[in-house]
Amino acid sequence: MELRQLKYFVAVAEELHFGRAARRLFISQPALSFDIRRFEEQLGVKLLERSSKSVALTNAGQVLLGEARRLLQQAEDVAKVTLQSAHGLAGRLRIGFVNSMLYRGLPEAVQQFEAAHASVEIVLKEMNTAEQVRALQQLQIDLGFAHWGHFPAEVATQVWMSEALLCCLPVHHKLAKRRRIDLRQLSHEPFILFPRTVSPHYHDQIIATCVEAGFSPQIRHEARLWQTVVTMVEFQMGVALVPQALARTQSQRAVFIPLERNTFSSQILRLTRAGSQLDLTERFLAALTNVARPRAH
Repeated sequence: MELRQLKYFVAVAEELHFGRAARRLFISQPALSFDIRRFEEQLGVKLLERSSKSVALTNAGQVLLGEARRLLQQAEDVAKVTLQSAHGLAGRLRIGFVNSMLYRGLPEAVQQFEAAHASVEIVLKEMNTAEQVRALQQLQIDLGFAHWGHFPAEVATQVWMSEALLCCLPVHHKLAKRRRIDLRQLSHEPFILFPRTVSPHYHDQIIATCVEAGFSPQIRHEARLWQTVVTMVEFQMGVALVPQALARTQSQRAVFIPLERNTFSSQILRLTRAGSQLDLTERFLAALTNVARPRAH
């Protein structure tokens, strides 16, 4: 059974006239009649009752008409989705992300992109940098947003966003109303920081930033997520250095203040498989940039 045969049969079944069906299909009437008879022979059933004055559907023809219409529509949809996929307008995009991307426009970009591209499904997977690298190698994700790390040759990286570090303080802290803070003023404060096993890059850079300011931070508490860090600051358990994106949490019990001198920026890298086709990925990145970049300073 061929799609052409189904198309011919549907035309005759809808017109109930071989001449009109032939004109609709832009073929000759004898050729159409021949193809329909051959189709009936292949199926081993009679689809049409013919007379010199009329054409009518048999019971088998009635059943086939509904199924043929459904199959032809499916074939048309398949062709459309395939064409859209070739132009980055359809398919599934699996994205790995570190937690702070929730404050860098990722949820909004996903909602807007899926609303504008009904044939695209986006799947989000929260992962640390090392997990994203493994997932890319094992073809489990197509795109990642991560911190610095050790990247094998098959993982391509590019800086996607760079932001300043801010000092996160409880709202009633003695320095909370300052426009800027000299990091040395926090030398005797308890710090909240990631464990090094969770994010070696951030852990080492924040300590290096403090050491550059002239002191070694007193790490009192450790947390695995940025939201947890901010929440612990809100409960006056210590202070923290956090990416500028966290200021968008609109906390009522913590403040985010720029540092007078800041030699370390918080960067997010985009990760892809080296040499992979990026049509859909690039379209999503453009949408994410439109959402996130106006917020970055």
